[in-house]
Amino acid sequence: MSERGPRDTSGHVPMSGGAEFDAIRTMLARWGALAQGVGDDAAVLTPPPGEQLVFSTDASVEGIHFRTAWLSPEEIGARATTAALSDLAAMGARALAVLVALEVPASWQSHLLELADGIGGVVEQANARIIGGNMTRGERLSMTLTVIGATDRPVYRRGARVGDALWVTGRLGGPKHALDAWIAGTTPAPEARARFAAPVARLREGAWLAAVGARAMIDLSDGLWADAGHLAAASNVQCELWLEALPTIGAGTPLDALSSGEEYELLVATDPDLDADGFARRFGVPLTRIGVVRAAAEQAGPKVVLRESEHAPSLLRVDLPGGHDHFSA
Repeated sequence: MSERGPRDTSGHVPMSGGAEFDAIRTMLARWGALAQGVGDDAAVLTPPPGEQLVFSTDASVEGIHFRTAWLSPEEIGARATTAALSDLAAMGARALAVLVALEVPASWQSHLLELADGIGGVVEQANARIIGGNMTRGERLSMTLTVIGATDRPVYRRGARVGDALWVTGRLGGPKHALDAWIAGTTPAPEARARFAAPVARLREGAWLAAVGARAMIDLSDGLWADAGHLAAASNVQCELWLEALPTIGAGTPLDALSSGEEYELLVATDPDLDADGFARRFGVPLTRIGVVRAAAEQAGPKVVLRESEHAPSLLRVDLPGGHDHFSA
């Protein structure tokens, strides 16, 4: 976000003194009109007429989801907010409100305004508002964002049908390339770094896909291979992916596209005749058909299988990680 001074924070409940409330007031002044009615014990939200509310919570923890050597404080705040809002996109919901819970170590006190800019920039782009949260001292930076959205037609993971086409938004593999470079001690290519540091929650795209009849949808936080497995398990089907169809970024390979996590693109199961060209013209990102939904194999059978191409006669054998596990070392 651009550099900004204090704005009108009317509508907030007056708060008493102390370091915690001073920090909250500092962030509220930075957010200005993006934050509304903060300071009570809880926020009150009225569902829009004819719509259902959609909720999700996502945590971003220093040393697990990001390292300060890789990203600026503003990027860290923006990325955490995008990750949370991406869950609304996967349900076909538009964003209404965000609650921000921060655990802030002493070393981060001087970066609160930059962090607020990152959070606020994404909230502003999503046309949402910050309506509350919590702040406490901690040993390392931890951000937990609760997002609230609304839709008249939520899309679940469990709706895929045999014969549905599988589609993916955007191009994949950038976050993996960036992480591989940082871990190797080198500098990522600008395109790969941008995909890791500044992902986009596909809120408008998800709402459009829901409106045109998406039957099942999931965002790619764990990676295409793993998240296709989550969708298949929820829908009791098998996802067949076509290696040559996978859209890649830069010099990435289709296997990179399969295994790269934290993409925040959308995997969608719906009719084969979806208007992919119209989607690309409308949103400026590709929508690519990458597979098909098959009947589930036996209960213990694979949830995801891979072919070289749509018409390849046999399946490929691949050895890919099962996706990000927050409890793994």
